[in-house]
Amino acid sequence: MRAMVLESQKSPLKLKDVPDPAPKDGQLLIDVHVCGVCRTDLHVVDGDLTEPKLPLIPGHQIVGTVIDAGKGSGTFKKGDRVGVPWLGYSCGKCRFCTEGRENLCDHARYTGYQIDGGFAEKCVADERFCFPIPEGYHDLQAAPLLCAGLIGYRSYRMTGDAHRLGFYGFGAAAHILIQVARYHGREVYAFTREGDTESQEFARRLGAVWSGASSDKPPEKLDAAIIFAPVGELVPAALRATVKGGIVVCAGIHMSDIPSFPYSILREERVVRSVANLTREDGDEFMDLAPRVPVKTEVHPYPLEKTNDALDDLRHGRFTGAAVIVVKER
Repeated sequence: MRAMVLESQKSPLKLKDVPDPAPKDGQLLIDVHVCGVCRTDLHVVDGDLTEPKLPLIPGHQIVGTVIDAGKGSGTFKKGDRVGVPWLGYSCGKCRFCTEGRENLCDHARYTGYQIDGGFAEKCVADERFCFPIPEGYHDLQAAPLLCAGLIGYRSYRMTGDAHRLGFYGFGAAAHILIQVARYHGREVYAFTREGDTESQEFARRLGAVWSGASSDKPPEKLDAAIIFAPVGELVPAALRATVKGGIVVCAGIHMSDIPSFPYSILREERVVRSVANLTREDGDEFMDLAPRVPVKTEVHPYPLEKTNDALDDLRHGRFTGAAVIVVKER
């Protein structure tokens, strides 16, 4: 099969012919249709996330159909359309797994990091961590739901009942979550890179009540903020923008160092917290919610052999919405 392979970090992926994978017990063999491109893929390729399995096939927002299954698999059948997210395995036995917090599992493994992912014609996945794709979603539109949507949704849940929400970084996750927030009657304030008027206009088009640069002061104090951009200096900026008791959620798997800041912007019971991937409960909830909103994703398709172009365009913010690799046209 054809696959885009990472042989060493900080190097482009290489298009190669590699052997088809075989499903082990409890795994599905999936014919990959599309795979979304995520900033986490960039962190793996660029070396921000260290010690990936090498050589590696990245990609963890996979949409495809089941073509075979290992022993013990029974949730899905041949021909079912499934989605595969970032969290690809948990042990089911540690304290976190038994408490329903498998996203913190000490032995977790991740798709496109320790497990070969979806920038390939086929992949295998633990069926426990596969989700049925809601009817009515084209493959292209479904792919961003599997990480931008799922991790974004978990971050959104962490903001509680906040009415005024700030989104720092308006990319794939934010363009999904603003639709969920509006569905729940909340206000969204969008913060982008300095001078990124295209993303600011995109946010307003999706219903943001205000958009501006991340250094700008919003017209109203925020009840909570979600930081999607991997920029540590946004943490004190977001704290300054929130009300007493406000919540700042760091949604990325990687972030540059957070600079020191005065205690005065944290006190009055403000909270800073991080999000670690997702649980299956998050996935079930969000996949049920998305078609009711309904969430509509703006996607930019690239053929498999142009995966490096998609990564570079994401790296430099050359599109709004999400990039999706088309492996097999349907």
